[in-house]
Parts: sequence; C-alpha cells; structure tokens
Amino acid sequence: MSRLPPVPHDQWDDDAFAAMARGQKLPPSNALGLLAHHPDLAKAFLGFNLHLLGASTLPKRIRELAVLRVAWRRRCQYEWAQHLLIAKRAGVTDEEIDQIRAGADTPINRAVAELETDSTLSDATYQLLSADLSDRQLMDLVFTVGAYGLLAMAFNTFEVELDPGFSVENFTYTDRE
Repeated sequence: MSRLPPVPHDQWDDDAFAAMARGQKLPPSNALGLLAHHPDLAKAFLGFNLHLLGASTLPKRIRELAVLRVAWRRRCQYEWAQHLLIAKRAGVTDEEIDQIRAGADTPINRAVAELETDSTLSDATYQLLSADLSDRQLMDLVFTVGAYGLLAMAFNTFEVELDPGFSVENFTYTDRE
C-alpha cells in the first residue's frame, strides 16, 4: 500500500491537469497521481523532466541505460518497470539489461556509480565518455542521472505502486549491484 496514494485520474483538479498535461492527453499514472498532490512542484519538475525525455541531446538508448542503472541501484521498481519498456523501444538489448543488473563495468554503469557515490566523474570516466559524447550530451547525462535518482527517491519513499499492466520483469537482485 502506498504511503501517499495517488490522486485518482478523474479527481485531478484544473491545477494538476495544467501542471502535468501541458495540452496533452495523459493516461492515468501512479507517478502523475503522486505529483497531483502538489501541482506547483509537478509543474516545476515536469518542465525539467520534459527536457530530459524529449529535448535532451543524449541519445535515447544511452539515456535509458543510465535511467535503468539508477533504478537498479536505487531498487526502484516503479522506475525500472516504466523505463524497461522505453529502453527496449530505444534499442537496449537483453544483454545490456543483464549488464545493468550485474553492475558490469560499462561506461554508463561506471558513470552512474560515480555520480551517485561521489557526485562527480573521475577523470578516466569523463575522458572515456567525452570520446563519444559532446559537452551538452555529458551535461544531459549528469542531469538525467540526478533527476532519475530524485524520482527513484520519491517513488520509493511514497511507495508508488506499479501501474496496471506493468511488471517487475528482470528485477530480482541479491546484492547492492
């Protein structure tokens, strides 16, 4: 049971719809239902998140590798379930998902670990990433890891339940990785 149950979709007030929908028809979502409790926060955060999902310079596949690694490290089932589908649509392979789960020494896994543990990238990791990513893409990567870490924190704290039809596929773990 959620600590802060989502506001049912049919009970979102005008402020909540204005903050979240931005002229789009949105399906019911437990994450958005959580944010409906605080429309001003939803408007501020979702504006930023819209950049990360739609206007980011980071390739979608790389973004989703990073988001899944954040979700895995933070043990955030909601974020994992949502982004597993997005990642697969972006071309992330089952092998890459296994690498995320195993904590394999990939550039993105390493970047997420360093950012979450040390709040910075080592020179070696920065150089490795900058060989393939522009300065703007590196910025988008850092902000993506931070934003999805924040979301994982909120989803876990308020115990946001999975939306209907989502599962925790590939989300069994035995250690911190």
